Order: sequence, then structure tokens, then C-alpha cells
Amino acid sequence: MDSGAGESSAADDYESLMSTTDAELLKSAWRNEKAAPEILKFDADLVQRSRQQIQLMEEMVDEFIKNGVDPLTVSLYQMDLDRTMFLLRSYLRTRLQKIEKYVFHIQKTVDLWNRLSKQEQKFARRCAGDLKHHLEQSVLSKLPDQYQSHLRQSAASEDDDMVPEPQLDTYVVCRSKKYLGAFQLDDGGEEPVNIEADDLYALPYKSIRPLVETGQIDLV
Repeated sequence: MDSGAGESSAADDYESLMSTTDAELLKSAWRNEKAAPEILKFDADLVQRSRQQIQLMEEMVDEFIKNGVDPLTVSLYQMDLDRTMFLLRSYLRTRLQKIEKYVFHIQKTVDLWNRLSKQEQKFARRCAGDLKHHLEQSVLSKLPDQYQSHLRQSAASEDDDMVPEPQLDTYVVCRSKKYLGAFQLDDGGEEPVNIEADDLYALPYKSIRPLVETGQIDLV
């Protein structure tokens, strides 16, 4: 096969995939996950497309090397590949870290549990089981019966007060994709915030949570 035709075909496939995937979507999902105090909904379609993009880029770089394409061109495509791999791995790793930190809270909260992928749910079950076993063997089994729960401080506790929860009142830096006008914060005691497109704001995450979920606001 003519090497020029091969390069053109690979590049055309890459450009076609990029047009439907847009690396900015992955970057935005990564930033939102890094900045949000709670775990966000797993974007299965985006992850699948990103993996396809990575596979295509790897094949294209290998083809370029085999066909003796200019090293500078190969280097540019390799940089693009490395950047996409970093974003995807960091996105998935950040989610696993949140699952480990808040596993018991996530398990008992239906909305949060449904935000996980099937693989993440499997990881969460194993993580919760291992942590429960470790706590029981190392600490709880040595305490009086009323203090042996890994979820509550004592049998008298009405809530699971030993379960760490994300702090939703945490302030986050965010940017709106469009003009949203006057936006009232949860407490209702302050003046509404006038949210302009592309301006940066420091707001309580809990207040803008619905806007993050619907994609109207990005965390930075």
C-alpha cells in the first residue's frame, strides 16, 4: 500500500473521530471531577469515545513511524496521544479516590450509587468489604458491643455518624458557559449573583450543583 495513502487514511480517520469526540469534553469532565467535592455521574459515552480515540492515535503513530513520516509530525501526534491518556487516567483515578474516601456514604445513597459505572460499583463493594473487615479485625472487635458498628459511634446513635460525607458547602471556582442572569444562592439571605458567560465565580458547590449536573457551569 502506498505510504502516502496510508498516512492520509489514518489522518482522515483521526480527524473524523476528533470531530465527534472533542478532547475539550474530556478536559471539562476531568476538571469538574477534580474540583467537585462529591462524585459526579460517570460519562460512559465520553470514556468509550476517548478510548477509541486513544487506540486510533496509537495505531496512527505506529503507522507514521513505520512509513518514515517526519519525526516532528510524529512527535506532535504523540503529544496529543499522551495528553489524552493523561486526562482519561486522571479522570478515572480521581473517581476511584472519591469512592475509597466516601464508599460507605456512596453505598447507602441511591443517587450517588447510580452515578458509578458497573466496574466502579464492583470496586466499591470490594473496597467497602475490605475496609469493614479491617476495622472489625483491628479495632471494633476489641470494643464493647455497643461500639462495634463501623457506621455509628455507638448503639445510641440515630444516624451513621461515623461515615465520612463530602462537604457540599465547599466553595468552588466556576465558569458559566452562557449568561444565566440573577442566580439566588441556597441560603436566600444574600443578594442574587448575576452570572455572566465566561466570568469566574467562587460559589458554594451546593448552590450551583444543579447547574454543574446539567452542564451549564464548568468547575475550574
